Amino acid sequence: MKIEHHKSLKKYNTFGIDATAKEFIEITSESELINTLSSNIDKELFILSGGSNMLLTKDLDTLVVHIAIKGITILKETDTFVQVAVNAGENWHDFVQYCIKNNFGGIENLSLIPGYAGSAPIQNIGAYGVELKDTMESCEAIDIATAKKHVFSNKDCKFGYRNSIFKNEVKGKYIITKVTFKLSKNNHVLNTSYGAIENALVDKGITNPTIKDVSEAVIQIRKSKLPDPAEIGNSGSFFKNPVISAAHFLELQKTYPDIPSYKLDDQNIKVPAGWLIEQGGFKGKRWGDAGVHKKQALVLVNYNNATGEEILTIARKIQKEINEKFAIKLETEVNII
Repeated sequence: MKIEHHKSLKKYNTFGIDATAKEFIEITSESELINTLSSNIDKELFILSGGSNMLLTKDLDTLVVHIAIKGITILKETDTFVQVAVNAGENWHDFVQYCIKNNFGGIENLSLIPGYAGSAPIQNIGAYGVELKDTMESCEAIDIATAKKHVFSNKDCKFGYRNSIFKNEVKGKYIITKVTFKLSKNNHVLNTSYGAIENALVDKGITNPTIKDVSEAVIQIRKSKLPDPAEIGNSGSFFKNPVISAAHFLELQKTYPDIPSYKLDDQNIKVPAGWLIEQGGFKGKRWGDAGVHKKQALVLVNYNNATGEEILTIARKIQKEINEKFAIKLETEVNII
């Protein structure tokens, strides 16, 4: 374990932005993390996980601590459920596939989401009707100031839509090291309510799907819509799907009768941000090496050597246009650094 200097972060962020860290250290165990925190107490730290949910707009004049703690552990197992812990540095999709291989159900809809397991609770990752909060029991985290361990229960995390306590009250105060889930072993409750999943299963002639079938359907859908970060730099969905009032939605529906929506309750409607951005004329647009993906308007991309500032400029253009056109303020899902 050693500190590297002037380290390129290009391969540590899925946008492929070539920013530099003044100092960089890779952490492979909890003890290394505690030692690093204790010995660098006076330094400003930047905690880096899988780099899948951030846009670097500048070099980092700090000590970048890359969390790469590996390991998956079965904590408890019965005939009906399993309690499984995954360390923060495990690739999230690889963990999902591990669970499917072992017939552990509950997170199959979260297949192919980029990033590491340790970041998943921060964002309360979700896709196709399922969120992390549905199966997560707890997570362990190290207090950056004291280097002491703390366990957060599901309730403690105050999960919301792409939100948690780690993005609010305790933002920047803890480093998640382990996440524990309670998953089913049989009689899996499948969520195939999203039309795209149902259609993918029908196309394959599957009427009694398994968790593997659902996972493969999700992977197929995501690959058809979203670019592979290994080929085109991106962080997946750049904006959150906005939630607007039912009254606002009815007004928009007068002008846009085909506007898609998901009813949350009698007062709130979720509208797909990708549809809004496409209506704004941004889908497939490109400015130099920065642009909006041609298949999914919700995804901003780095075609080769775009800077974070260039991508952020496009994001700001989109936010301005959508606010003017629909009176909706789009919030970024990606963290702007």
